[in-house]
Amino acid sequence: MVGNAQYHVIEKGETLAQIAKQYDIGFLGLMAANKGVDPFLPQEGYVLTIPSQIILPMVPYEGIVVNLAELRLYYFKPEERKVHIFPVGIGRIGRDTPEMETKISQKRPNPTWTPPDSIRKEYLQKGIELPKVVPSGPENPLGEYALRLAFGNGDYLIHGTNKDFGIGLRVSSGCIRMEPKDIEWLFNQVERGEKVRIIDEPVKVALEPDRSVFVEAHEPLTRSDGSKKDLVLPVELKWWLDEFDKSEVKAKAVILAQNGVPVEVVAPEFD
Repeated sequence: MVGNAQYHVIEKGETLAQIAKQYDIGFLGLMAANKGVDPFLPQEGYVLTIPSQIILPMVPYEGIVVNLAELRLYYFKPEERKVHIFPVGIGRIGRDTPEMETKISQKRPNPTWTPPDSIRKEYLQKGIELPKVVPSGPENPLGEYALRLAFGNGDYLIHGTNKDFGIGLRVSSGCIRMEPKDIEWLFNQVERGEKVRIIDEPVKVALEPDRSVFVEAHEPLTRSDGSKKDLVLPVELKWWLDEFDKSEVKAKAVILAQNGVPVEVVAPEFD
């Protein structure tokens, strides 16, 4: 588990989108941690929970990891024992970002964009005719930096944006979208061949040295067919609870709540 719990007192005129940008967290993640708060007209003086304490996903700590369920990108630097975490936008329903294990095949500053035929057709239905190639610049939706993934035909990118919204949301055509300052930093850290994993892990567990247990649960993504992944107790958590004769009630309640913040489900024990 990394990071610390943070809180924000809402000032007059602030919106959740502005606050999410201020803390570099996802919009949906901020909403999930503060259920019932009006995202556009939140009550002045209300204390928001900032989801800045995070359980790391169950993956090797190397390279880039994107967890679709929490709309976050992790960049692990094992030699420095550090992880950098960023909010991302992912594919909308019908344009789902696939799970994959791949690598970065290309780094492109000031990328051009060649819209695939499927995207051109979508825009035509809205009365917009896209050019065959969109040059780099302020009108390019890829922003100023793009990392091409080797998966499939190389259609998927991690890239910036020229818009003020979409980070921490399901809005893209399948690519991973980042804040301009975040993709600029990441672009300058990674090399071609860097490992990339895209996973879908809505429930994460932290088993702490003092035998306390934390669970962090996110709402499962709706798939293109309208279904959602069933949320169940992770195998390692169920084993731990059975092994030490602990109740599953708290853990199941956290999984049902799906508020995206770590919650202690087993108190620490001291010898």
